[in-house]
Amino acid sequence: MASGVGVLGIVIEDRERAAQRVNQLLSEYGHLVVGRMGVPYREEGVFVIAPIVDGSSDEIGALSGRLGSLPGVRVKSSLVTRRD
Repeated sequence: MASGVGVLGIVIEDRERAAQRVNQLLSEYGHLVVGRMGVPYREEGVFVIAPIVDGSSDEIGALSGRLGSLPGVRVKSSLVTRRD
């Protein structure tokens, strides 16, 4: 199973509906999260979270997929796999 380090770009468009669930999922997958930055982009009415993640591609994909399935949330991920 491939593993690597990367970043998730999470845009929350509906904070009232999604923010609590996003934070719950990030806590649930906390063993993958190395650090995170969150910025309220008030001019656009969205909130952006960028966690740095380290783990297997399956685990990171599962987190990304679960986040992306939430209403009002969009996610993109970038992962660089480790060289063996």
